Amino acid sequence: MKRRRSSALLVGAALLAVGTAIGPTLSPAGGQQSAPESLLPPGFGDVPAEAPPAARPAPRPRAVPDAPATPLTLSPADLNLAPRAPTATDRPAAAVGATPPDEGSDAIEAVDPDAPPEETFDVPDTARRPVDGVGPLGTGPEGLGAGEFGRADGRFLSTLLRRIDAPIASRWGHMLLRRALLTATATPAGVGGADWVAERAWLLLRMGEADAARMLVDSIDVDRFTPKLLAVATQAALANADPAALCPLQPIAAGMSKEPIWPMARAMCAGLSGEPAVAGALIDQARRGRKARGIDMLLAEKVVGAGTNGRRSIMIEWEGVDVLTAWRFGVASALAVPIPDALFGSVGPHVRAWAARAPMLAPEARVGAARLAATLGVFSSATLVDLYGAVADRTDVEDLDATDAGRLRTAYIGDRTARLAALDLLWGPNAVGEQAYAADILTARAAAGIAPGGTSEVQTRRLISAMFAAGLDIQANRWTPVVGEGSGLDADAAWAMLAVGAPEPAVDMSSSRIEAFVESGGGGGPTKSRLLIAALAGLGRMPAAERDRLGTAAGIDFRAQDSFTRVLDAAAARGEAGTVAILAATGMQTRRWQGVPPAHFYRILAALDQVGLNGEARMMAAEAMARL
Repeated sequence: MKRRRSSALLVGAALLAVGTAIGPTLSPAGGQQSAPESLLPPGFGDVPAEAPPAARPAPRPRAVPDAPATPLTLSPADLNLAPRAPTATDRPAAAVGATPPDEGSDAIEAVDPDAPPEETFDVPDTARRPVDGVGPLGTGPEGLGAGEFGRADGRFLSTLLRRIDAPIASRWGHMLLRRALLTATATPAGVGGADWVAERAWLLLRMGEADAARMLVDSIDVDRFTPKLLAVATQAALANADPAALCPLQPIAAGMSKEPIWPMARAMCAGLSGEPAVAGALIDQARRGRKARGIDMLLAEKVVGAGTNGRRSIMIEWEGVDVLTAWRFGVASALAVPIPDALFGSVGPHVRAWAARAPMLAPEARVGAARLAATLGVFSSATLVDLYGAVADRTDVEDLDATDAGRLRTAYIGDRTARLAALDLLWGPNAVGEQAYAADILTARAAAGIAPGGTSEVQTRRLISAMFAAGLDIQANRWTPVVGEGSGLDADAAWAMLAVGAPEPAVDMSSSRIEAFVESGGGGGPTKSRLLIAALAGLGRMPAAERDRLGTAAGIDFRAQDSFTRVLDAAAARGEAGTVAILAATGMQTRRWQGVPPAHFYRILAALDQVGLNGEARMMAAEAMARL
């Protein structure tokens, strides 16, 4: 077997290196542990996870009403996943006149007789990496186990992954899905190993997980790529703002892909290799072929000019450009060319998550995207704090106290009065929705340092919400006596988070207390009340008779069955944690918690609990109470 080594990658690394990635978190809740937080392998970034994982209990039987053991052989259509019109996220394509690998016009062939042959070297068969069981997370506590997909058919799972409309409602559901996709476990039956990696990486990209997607893609030797994996690898390189990573893909792209980016990529790689004359000739040939033009060609020329001995000086103007493609994002971000904010409106929020970790962009330019990435689940609380720390390092000392970075510092090191005042400013009196939850994530560990008591009901609620945002459930549960003294809507909201999120809730769990919350809604109205009932039922925190009585009064039929619940229950009964994680994401395909059906939420939490993912189930429930 031969591997190809491109000198473009070696030279381009100095110019377009990704550097230390700002990695996402990969662990469940469990704030009581003191082990090192990072579960990421070397090279992915020394970023602490949200909270170290607690030991997963063995799967235990749960009383789920009417749950027949149905084999996982239903088609996606059986789960009401009706075909829909193709969107920009439906196919892994390179997005300059994007086409899948088997469609479109012929690729431009740029032949230069004077170009040196690509260097190749032999690798013994014993050194070849397998395409089965690929994933950076092991099958121990950091992953979801060797049997996470059990008997599930790979074609069924692949179609589910392809149809998931990311982002989903739950940040903690996002993080669980990422763990499932990154666990090194056997490839499910019915799908090839390389294509299974491609499906997982493609969903990770649509989730905003650029680093995680590249880790998966890089686990497969290039000579074993399929057309699908090549298309996803191309997207991963651009999502990571690393066009130099396209260089080692060129040899196989000629025979597998008809995307018009490859002539431009070949020119860029020649420029990065210190061959400006060859690069210029290739750019001119690509322009004559008219497969790409306008800003796409100008961006390629700018990379060529930035390479060793490059002599082209190119100005990038976005006037007339109304769509942000993967090519435009990746190359512009690698060159630190600012992308107009309006263009991000033409793509999904996952692209802003890509921008949040683009290494060539200044920290202050990434703060807004990073806050969004945190609410999606791409960034951890620690990652977000680190970014604000980088901003603080670039801010004049005299100006620091008036900035959010300075206030965050005060929230950690000031006296109690100053810390609470700084937290109030960071939370903001009028922040709602994603901005409010981003502030919770940012201040989680600072909130955990505040001793219980002596706070207003609003402050108590925000402190508890912030701690649960980072999985600090033990620290949040210490506020139980304070919450018990409150009586307003904020006290009700804090009680609800502790009732569903604490490992062993110490708050009042009586029927009368639950009914009092249902009556008030905890500031979130009937939707929040219904999801609270569903969460308490799914976590097994109320008797079955109480569950049915409160559910009936709230209009929830916990005994209702459909194709989704039957498949979910069957996966849980078999202990297939990975399948349950995918199905949980399938059942939460909405940006807003208001769109999550309470009956499905009940089934999802019960299934997670049954396969030993109680921590994740509790954090999802606490998140619902915090964000509604």
